[in-house]
Amino acid sequence: MGWLDAASGYQVRLGENRRVQCRNGKGKQLSSVPASIKDDPQVVRLRQLAEWLARHDDECLSAVDGWMVRSLPVPTALLVEVWPDEAWSSALRDLVVTAGDEVGFLRDADPDKGVGVVTLDGDTVRLKADAVTVPHPVLLDDLEELREFGAELGVEQKVQQLFRRTFAKPAEFAAGKKTVDEFAGGRFEQLTHALSRCRGLGYPVRGGDAVYSAFEGGREVEARFWLGGDYPESETWTGELRWSLADGTGVALAEVGPVAWSEGMRMAAAVHAGRVVEEKAAGQ
Repeated sequence: MGWLDAASGYQVRLGENRRVQCRNGKGKQLSSVPASIKDDPQVVRLRQLAEWLARHDDECLSAVDGWMVRSLPVPTALLVEVWPDEAWSSALRDLVVTAGDEVGFLRDADPDKGVGVVTLDGDTVRLKADAVTVPHPVLLDDLEELREFGAELGVEQKVQQLFRRTFAKPAEFAAGKKTVDEFAGGRFEQLTHALSRCRGLGYPVRGGDAVYSAFEGGREVEARFWLGGDYPESETWTGELRWSLADGTGVALAEVGPVAWSEGMRMAAAVHAGRVVEEKAAGQ
């Protein structure tokens, strides 16, 4: 970014890591913006721009993560439209996409050439499909092979897809079973500690449950993991993991889709990992 004139002969610009840089009238770049011009309109605008760019990055990552979690078909025309924006292309680059029988790592979206991907054979091909799908990793048949090849390519996904922790749904459940007890009994010294962990992980808490909403099979399914309903300062233990529809109707485990299952288990495992772990006494 070019230098902009500010007060008292200083010039400012947005530099690396989106920090406002400043130089004096002699062209010497300063280590920080002088206090005398911190409220200069140019400095204020640059800081606002940096904040907007950070929000834009987050919004792009959130949108692409939503496409992946829902395994949505994304129109090629949309990819072409957003690709020149670095925030979008950074969020999309190297994601595994599918179109028909083709599977590959997304590398480009061009209005004339179409979507460019690197296949498992190491070939760069162009997909002329009207849309591509960004699958949830639990739906990828060649997940392990893709992980190995991705590591060889040095793939760095901004949106966690390839190396996202997944949980395969068991083939059978007891008739009518609606809860998972695997992560029950995790102790937190205070409920507020569990709530804080959920906030850090990005999971909302409603009615004492950590909640993850998945969209699968044309319906919204909520995974709900019990944290506790007492005072925030009270000791608490995690409870059952269950799934329900948006209206609160419980869903039997056998009817939970593979994505909703994997994401619910992933949430419960991540929250449960923050529990108090009792140290065994010597000799036990």
